Amino acid sequence: QEDLVESGGGSVQAGGSLRLSCAGSGFKNRRYSMGWFRQAPGKEREGVAGISSDGTIVYADFVKGRFTISHDNAKNTLDLQMNNLTPEDTAMYYCAAHRYQKTIYTTLWDYWGQGTQVTVSA
Repeated sequence: QEDLVESGGGSVQAGGSLRLSCAGSGFKNRRYSMGWFRQAPGKEREGVAGISSDGTIVYADFVKGRFTISHDNAKNTLDLQMNNLTPEDTAMYYCAAHRYQKTIYTTLWDYWGQGTQVTVSA
């Protein structure tokens, strides 16, 4: 059974950094798109960054230049380095996976983690 587990969330002050990791297990040997999403209280879930099954990396406009998504092949994790955080980045962050090609501009992905909370204070 496929499973995604996020880690690395926490509380930081504005301008600080956090690194999120997503460990996957149970996935079959096929190509997947992987992505990070977030959901703030009272708001819809939105895509943050993704690596599609063909290796294309996409960022939401609101994180460009501040966040970096990467796949650590040695650890088999999907990481999200978040720098220069602002209070607007406060949200629950979710890791997601989808068989083959998928864009972060939709939340219709196959697999989701339980999320990790990121809180940024002013």
